[in-house]
Amino acid sequence: MLTLLNLLSGVAMLIWGTHIVRTGVLRVYGADLRRILSHSISNRFLAFAGGVLVTGLVQSSNATALIVSSFGAQGLIALAPALSIMLGADVGTALMARILTFDLHWLSPLLIFFGVIFFLSRKQTRAGQLGRVSIGLGLIILALQLIVGATTPMTEAAGVKVLFGSLTGDVMLDTLIGALFAMVSYSSLAAVLLTATLASSGVISLKVALCLVIGANLGSGMLAMLTSAGQNAAGRRVVFGSLIFKLIGCLLVLPFVDYAPRLVSWLSDAPAQAVVNFHVLYNLVRCVVFLAFTEPMARLCVRLLAEKPEADGVTRPRHLDESALEMPSVALANATRETLRMGDLVEQMLNGLLEVIRSNDVARARETRRLDDDVDHLYTAVKMYLTRVSRENLSEQDSRRWTDIISLTINLEHAGDIIERMVTEVEEKKISHKLSFSEAGLQEICDMHARLVTNLQLGLSVFLNTDLKSAQRLMAEKESFRDLERAYSYTHLNRLAGQSVQSIETSSLHLDIISDMKRLNSLFCSTAYPVLDDAGALRKSRMRDKPKDGKDTKEMKDTKAPKEAKVSKLAALADVATAAAPSSRDDNESSHDGPEPAGHPHPVR
Repeated sequence: MLTLLNLLSGVAMLIWGTHIVRTGVLRVYGADLRRILSHSISNRFLAFAGGVLVTGLVQSSNATALIVSSFGAQGLIALAPALSIMLGADVGTALMARILTFDLHWLSPLLIFFGVIFFLSRKQTRAGQLGRVSIGLGLIILALQLIVGATTPMTEAAGVKVLFGSLTGDVMLDTLIGALFAMVSYSSLAAVLLTATLASSGVISLKVALCLVIGANLGSGMLAMLTSAGQNAAGRRVVFGSLIFKLIGCLLVLPFVDYAPRLVSWLSDAPAQAVVNFHVLYNLVRCVVFLAFTEPMARLCVRLLAEKPEADGVTRPRHLDESALEMPSVALANATRETLRMGDLVEQMLNGLLEVIRSNDVARARETRRLDDDVDHLYTAVKMYLTRVSRENLSEQDSRRWTDIISLTINLEHAGDIIERMVTEVEEKKISHKLSFSEAGLQEICDMHARLVTNLQLGLSVFLNTDLKSAQRLMAEKESFRDLERAYSYTHLNRLAGQSVQSIETSSLHLDIISDMKRLNSLFCSTAYPVLDDAGALRKSRMRDKPKDGKDTKEMKDTKAPKEAKVSKLAALADVATAAAPSSRDDNESSHDGPEPAGHPHPVR
């Protein structure tokens, strides 16, 4: 029983070590590795070499598959170069298995010792993450030693011999078991290394070991297919083509597996070395041969996996790459791109709102309200994506960026809800009653709308570039917009005092629209606050300091009188408009809402 536990713990340590190395390398060099892959697509040979290099570093062809399939899903790479990268990834993981089978037992304690020191002392730095990689490599080497030590006494147990003896002779069964173990361990590298260790201990025969290796290669392709199931058709084609290549290679070599032990024994007398040499030779020959067939395979995958339209018509996120979650800086960049898509949808809703106000287009109103569902869907997707980003591994700058993205997505989602409500009110209060704004009132709304769209675009630019001058300009626009909303409230009440029938009929709706536009503008301008705060350019308070003696200064007295006069004028105009409203209505419109009372809160927000 203890021997079995030692074996299981060794296997678990091997899997955990490969996971630590993969995540550590991706966190430190994730953006660089993605850049290498994206720049190596000019021809199939460069793409092949890029796949070998990246997989050799992360020690996982599955991690490379996730990155490349995400590129394909976003349209950043053509299918044929992506398949070439995947072939290179298979060779890269085979070469890493060959390196790890060397006698490196003396290196394990050094890697773990210095790795722990760097990781604990500099956890949030690049050196700390490299220490994490060092720990993972040390654990892999140590795990291989534990597996060898655990399997040695197992070879003498009669039950173990019967168990592994059942694998001998059935090629398909052995291959399927190898595929299953690669999927369970989430690493074909771990499966191959364990197989080599079992073969060196005499637990399994060389023929069984080779079948397990072939199955492990097939299992890695099946695992990549499962992990990319949530992507669109373009992303799934990459791993699907790679799986077909592996399946064809498996079918071609299995009929000759009886002759393979003689070949690998000629290459090396040691069973472990023979197994790994076969793994390298098999992948090298298969991938080099299939490199010439990437274009036909790409056409086949496009034919078999056609892009299907979304059944519900809801916009899906494009940039939230699951494989980038282990690379926080890249994940934040992806979330930023998706947030900008939310901004584009909100701008479409704003333009739709103006069109509905101008033309009373019910179909456009329906489409504008539907866009709010897209905004809500992207908001949920970005929010859930960011919650999966490890906050512990974020630098101070990335942590602030994380907060800024969340804040903007919340504001954009809120803006979408406000616009949807505005469209609904226009339908209920204007279109259904066949009313229209006065020419001056409509011009005011159009003027505020144009400035609102400009401020939205400027706010998204500040969010993306964090430019201080643009942030200062945005804050100036916010104050200007607030003054404009107040001024248009006064001019609207002046029209009410002038007995303008159109203004009286649409008074409530008009004031609601310009007030909601001010709220939208405040949401769009909120991106300036983090930039100004970082630059120390924010005022602590907009309240004027009160004099120590408790009395108003002359300047404050001078400014108080005009304000009181404005309030008195506003109340008087509202009273006049209220008194004039009933006599100005047609009989068939008597059920419509009248003008706002003097105490209506909108003009004085």
